[in-house]
Amino acid sequence: MKQILIVDDEPNVRLNYRLTLQIDGYAVTEAASAEQAVIKLQNQFFDLAILDLRMPGTDGLELLRVMREEGIPTPAIMITAYSEVPQAVKAMKLGAIDFLQKPLRPADLRRLVAEIVGREREHHHLAHRDDFEAHLATARRLIRLQNLDAAHTYLLRTLELNDRSAEAFNLGGVIAELKGDLKKARKFYGRSIWLDRQNEGAQQNMRRIFELDQFGKSEEPVHLGKE
Repeated sequence: MKQILIVDDEPNVRLNYRLTLQIDGYAVTEAASAEQAVIKLQNQFFDLAILDLRMPGTDGLELLRVMREEGIPTPAIMITAYSEVPQAVKAMKLGAIDFLQKPLRPADLRRLVAEIVGREREHHHLAHRDDFEAHLATARRLIRLQNLDAAHTYLLRTLELNDRSAEAFNLGGVIAELKGDLKKARKFYGRSIWLDRQNEGAQQNMRRIFELDQFGKSEEPVHLGKE
């Protein structure tokens, strides 16, 4: 049975979400605050966390940041009001899988949860296959979740299986860059381009590194390469 954590300070909201998801057979746990949620996430596995963006004290965005800093890779959906879309975009950058806006229709919640849980099940299956594509896909997923140490572990295995993969070296550059090691990132991106001159992801990432060196900023997003 898939485990879902609902984090919201309003009891009626938690009740509505719980009843909606229990219809589809999910096991639902509730947390009334970010502090309660962190304790539960540290002590129990969850397939998905549903976070309310606006909560008193520590809000959903800060909770997501704490989750990633603590190495908690649980996929998360952010629930927002219409006016909070800019904050939802920040949440996506922190690794939120998706967000839904209030007022929230039960059908939309059920659809998105089913989609994400199904996708995560597929990734879980890939992660237990000892082949190049499986480890590469898992490394990408972990980068999106900001779990860089785990992503690095899977990337090392991909390079053991294929040390001439331009895609793997590009991801190595992404991990190094996100960890703040631009010199190492440049080497990885350069190796990726050397292996595949047509690798647009690595070329874009190398341009961004150059802009960071020259101007201290860049408009280019991190490119994870081909899916």
